[in-house]
Amino acid sequence: MNKGELVESIIAKSGLDKRQTESTLNAFVEAVMDATRAGEKVTIVGFGTFNPTSRGARTGRNPQTGAPVKIAASKGVRFAAGAAYKTSLNTKGTAKKASAAKKAGSATKASAATKASATTKASASKATATKAAASKAPAAKATKAPASKSATKAPAAKKAAKSTKKK
Repeated sequence: MNKGELVESIIAKSGLDKRQTESTLNAFVEAVMDATRAGEKVTIVGFGTFNPTSRGARTGRNPQTGAPVKIAASKGVRFAAGAAYKTSLNTKGTAKKASAAKKAGSATKASAATKASATTKASASKATATKAAASKAPAAKATKAPASKSATKAPAAKKAAKSTKKK
């Protein structure tokens, strides 16, 4: 929704004419901007709070070159929605969940408890399997040089002895 659409929505709900609605909305926006510019927090009960913030000057890095860059101090504003606004946003989803839970009754609670215990058992067995696999995992191989030339010839000698037995 943009400013024009907001004006039309206010006109439909209040019955004011377009000029009055636009001037009222402009006055509201200017008042909030002036107050936050002065460092004041603006709270509209049931709607939310506009809280001015400031960030100090700091040194950043250019991601392409890695060179340090000076970043100037800046001011901003944060909006935190009020409790009534949050509940109005979330009433549809919670109402559906609550009505579904009431209709299902205790049968749903029993099946949910069964599913929860099965899930707990499954996750416990997975954790046990993971621990067992970790304990069976071979240790890291140590790299060592061959002890002597005779040690490297030994497998070849065994192969030769096996091949002579077969004949």
